[in-house]
Amino acid sequence: MGRNIRKRRSPLAVKVTAASAALALGGGGLIWANFYASAHESNDAWGGNRTKATAAQVATISCPDVGQKLTNVPDKARTDVAGELSNLDRQITEAYQRLATTRDAQTRDASFVQNSILRPLKERRQNILDRIKLEITRVGGTAPGDLDTLANCTGTPADQTNAGGQQGGQNGGQQQGGGQQQGGQQQGGGQNNGGQQQGGGQQQGGGQNNGGQQGGAIGGQAGNGPVAADFVDITKAQPNVQAKPRQARNASRGTFTTRCGVNTNKNHNTDNVIVAPGVKNGAHHLHDYVGNQKIDAFASNNTFLQGGSSCQNKNDLSSYYWPVVRVQDGSQDFDQNNDGGGKEGNVGKILTPVQAQIKYVGSPTGKVVAMPQFLRIITGDAKTTTNGLANANAHWSCTGFENKVQLTEQYPICPQGSKVVRSFAFQSCWDGQNADSANHRTHVAFADANGNCQNGFKAIPQLTMRLVYDITPPTIENGQVKNAYAVDGFPEQLHKPSTDHDDFIAITKNGLANKIANCVNRGQNCS
Repeated sequence: MGRNIRKRRSPLAVKVTAASAALALGGGGLIWANFYASAHESNDAWGGNRTKATAAQVATISCPDVGQKLTNVPDKARTDVAGELSNLDRQITEAYQRLATTRDAQTRDASFVQNSILRPLKERRQNILDRIKLEITRVGGTAPGDLDTLANCTGTPADQTNAGGQQGGQNGGQQQGGGQQQGGQQQGGGQNNGGQQQGGGQQQGGGQNNGGQQGGAIGGQAGNGPVAADFVDITKAQPNVQAKPRQARNASRGTFTTRCGVNTNKNHNTDNVIVAPGVKNGAHHLHDYVGNQKIDAFASNNTFLQGGSSCQNKNDLSSYYWPVVRVQDGSQDFDQNNDGGGKEGNVGKILTPVQAQIKYVGSPTGKVVAMPQFLRIITGDAKTTTNGLANANAHWSCTGFENKVQLTEQYPICPQGSKVVRSFAFQSCWDGQNADSANHRTHVAFADANGNCQNGFKAIPQLTMRLVYDITPPTIENGQVKNAYAVDGFPEQLHKPSTDHDDFIAITKNGLANKIANCVNRGQNCS
């Protein structure tokens, strides 16, 4: 079984001059703050006018991602554990606020950050970790033995820190190309196999300035990215899309398309009911929602069927949601003063896709089984700058180039007449038992390079999504990007293209799940 091995590009060394709160789901993330602010610097956290100090120095606080370590939490404890993970996130925010408002004290005392911020933060995190262990053990579960090692956070000067580097490099490993391609979409990314990534194809940048912003800034309208190195002229990128696996005689060759619109009614929120049920602003960035119209932090299996749908097929009450894309042209949108929006570094004009294609496709090696009701799938990783690329599943391209180039670590600059395309191919193998898992990953998996499900998993109809945007191409001048566009995300993730992700909850009625599977298995093209 041949596989195309590609190495991850060297992470870009990044310095940050804007104060930024960092909040990462699962109790982990990076906190960035300007240690020595100019006397003329605005107090506005995001988007305000800032005068860059000549000797500005930047520090990060890096906290382990607790949520990713919790792979075996009993069902009865998951709600309480999710709440505690949210408390860890809140602690990171408070630590950042402490860091950002004590700059003078930091200049006078070199040990201030360690003694006044990191040490108390470790103690508070330990208390939360103790409660997580208690919640797990009280219902008969076993907490990870190394949970206590996740309490400690570290501070690192900016000149010793690469965005996505030290932590990401530890977890990212190599990536393996050769993923499947269906309908012009690359099926890649995400399942972590010994620190390797299967799928996604090889990505080769096209000669853009990799120096990033000058003078220590990391660019972006809010000072937290993106930078010039995050963009590439797609006409200069090397083709990297791999051939589809050969279809077996009993392959499920059909497709089922559901038409749910592009969210012209602006159904948005910053919750994430999969990862943070019951937690308002649990995502810390804004989502577009199509399909089910009543999904927020407080929705549940008991209320999903009451949501109504934007889909033409009213039996499809599934929830399809993804982070919005914004163009950073100096404008602000409705949420410029809101949590998850401008308060957390997500700024600029929100772009509505001009097209959203949602299609279920089959398996090249056999028949599929119907998706279970309330199956939850997250594809991609919103925190690749912290966690590395092991679970990345971002695919960026342009119309006219989708069968040639799919990018994970750069946004495309499309030629005149071409539109930006953002696509996803979800995990297509299911463990046959669980609608979710503790870390929201292990109950589903990607097929191998030949299209087979492993470890006893069953093939399900593969959800694919293709979002098309009409975006004026950014320009690169003197190593800086102007009128950049970027996906919403956690501020410490620097709006990197690889952080793109997509969320799905399967909610159907009147036998639609079986109809989708039967259509795909019969080789028909249904809608």
